[in-house]
Amino acid sequence: MMSQNVNELVQAAGQAANSGQWQQAENLWNDVLQLEPSHPVALSSLGIHALKRGDVTQGLKHLEAARKGAPEDLFVLMTLVDVYRAEGNANEERDTIDAALAVDPYFVPALLARGNWLEHFGSEARAASVYANAIKVSPPQNNWPAAYRPQLEHARKVVDSHADKFSAHLAQRMDTLRDTLSPQDAERWNEAIAIRAGRSFPYTSDSNQLHVPRLPAIQFFDCNDFPFFADLEAKTDVIREELLEALRTDRDEFKPYIAYEPGQPVNQWKELDHSDKWSALQLWKGGKPVQENLDRCPETAKALSDTPMADISGLCPNALFSALAPKTHIPPHNGETNARLVAHLPLIIPDNCAIRVGFEEREWKVGEIIVFDDTIEHEAWNKSNELRVVLIFDVWNPLLSETERKLVNALAEASREYSK
Repeated sequence: MMSQNVNELVQAAGQAANSGQWQQAENLWNDVLQLEPSHPVALSSLGIHALKRGDVTQGLKHLEAARKGAPEDLFVLMTLVDVYRAEGNANEERDTIDAALAVDPYFVPALLARGNWLEHFGSEARAASVYANAIKVSPPQNNWPAAYRPQLEHARKVVDSHADKFSAHLAQRMDTLRDTLSPQDAERWNEAIAIRAGRSFPYTSDSNQLHVPRLPAIQFFDCNDFPFFADLEAKTDVIREELLEALRTDRDEFKPYIAYEPGQPVNQWKELDHSDKWSALQLWKGGKPVQENLDRCPETAKALSDTPMADISGLCPNALFSALAPKTHIPPHNGETNARLVAHLPLIIPDNCAIRVGFEEREWKVGEIIVFDDTIEHEAWNKSNELRVVLIFDVWNPLLSETERKLVNALAEASREYSK
């Protein structure tokens, strides 16, 4: 019978508080304590009401009593953290934060509180480490809860500030040695510094279809490994003229590059699915020539036929004019196989256009081929007000021997046979 009375009083007190009838709620909570002196909800509620009135002494008394009755109540613990911080009681604040994290090491408000404490009484480095963990276990930024979004935004600033300072320190200590390296080798150590400082993370190859193990995840390859690129680059002007003619007379033949079937999950491609913002005139697709488009661009077709493109059953070669509309962003994604690399011959390149592969970011330059492993996360953007177009084509990963290339084809063919 007493339990029923307590529950009824608790319910009535909650309703009174929710309707703004604070005094009535306090009276009811006191009635609860008459029947059950250690009732944690009644004690914490009375404590909060006392704090709202400015009675810190009474508020602390009730909250500390509530903690004794419910030592793992995170709401009570975090309320006490706020009170101890306001009172300047740093030791009690720290100990109570630790108690909350002992209950739940992934509790974001407690992690943020620990980061805040370390900012004031520890070091920026330790605070940044805790803040980074809070961000890591939080939802994506656009889904941050409003209740602690400001703290998470502050945490991000501290993490970024520390990473910048740490990175500058590491770079300064390593400058003399890095200056003795080639630009390509120096970039490796720029990435190592960024990873150690928390400004980046290791990018690995993640093939959507066929993955060759133990190939190094090299983001951009040295074009000197592909001597045949020079001949293709020499034909930039004539290829560009054929592209411009196709844009003038056959613009409708540039089809959306992203075109999912109804019912397929589009994920990050929602904005570009069936959109002309990223379109392509396909010359080779999935290992087959698109003859009508090759006929439109005979000089380009000849240049490609003279180029040793990767040939993987059902997958390569691919070759296309890739047109990216103004103010368009291709989101981060991964390619099909690290057995091949993707090459770009830039043809129409306005300002403010670039590509990121893993850690490295590069701007295209007309007539200068870039080649990269597209199974490493990559993205591209055109922030200009003009169209950007590159000729894309596939080449073999030069780290594969001729025998391994045959094995790649055998694996691809066997996979296709089985799936049929």
